[in-house]
Amino acid sequence: MPTRTRPVVRRPAPLVAAAAAPVAGAGAAPHAPLRVLLIDDGAHRTALIRDELARQGCDVVGVIEQATLIHDCVMRLAPDVVIVDSESPTRDTLEHLALMGSRSPRPVVVFSESDAEDPMRAALKAGVSAYVVAGLRAERLAPVLRVAIARYEQEAERRAQLDGLSAQLAQRKTIERAKGLLMKSAGLDEDAAFQRLRRQAMDRSLALHEVAAKVIEAHELRDAGLI
Repeated sequence: MPTRTRPVVRRPAPLVAAAAAPVAGAGAAPHAPLRVLLIDDGAHRTALIRDELARQGCDVVGVIEQATLIHDCVMRLAPDVVIVDSESPTRDTLEHLALMGSRSPRPVVVFSESDAEDPMRAALKAGVSAYVVAGLRAERLAPVLRVAIARYEQEAERRAQLDGLSAQLAQRKTIERAKGLLMKSAGLDEDAAFQRLRRQAMDRSLALHEVAAKVIEAHELRDAGLI
């Protein structure tokens, strides 16, 4: 008789915090279970989500029903990702997600039963990384979380680049203004004014824009008759 073999049951790979390493404030050790905060926003399915997350190796650090607790719970529990389960995300929930995003940003996934456009737009404006309509199925949970984390990381990198560019532009404007003041007050040409700023920066072990800011401050105090 032919030998009968048992079918191989493949379990989903566990979700680990290493996938969300750049998440600000998470503080998770490499390969630690992904820490998840659940928010019940009216759909009352968080028990199912919690059980599925546990099956996939995640650590559900809390389940809350009050939107006003979102920011405090994020600060206290330090989740890697936040999941909102809703019929349609409420205004209070979106407002407190936006507050969380401005103070302690995290990837956020919203599962909604409503395909209304206004709540969807409001959620994305509040910083939601993934908005899933009528798609809460066990087999989709892990891929949705991974996509949300990847989107969050890309957006965080883009914001950091923009912040860096903005800072560089502000520094250049400060240097240009300081050069102009030196050219006017000391009768220097542009190159001589720049060299003076550069020498002062080297002598004081300061960045060029820091010396420029001090030059501007000194001129403003002099113009005000305070020095």
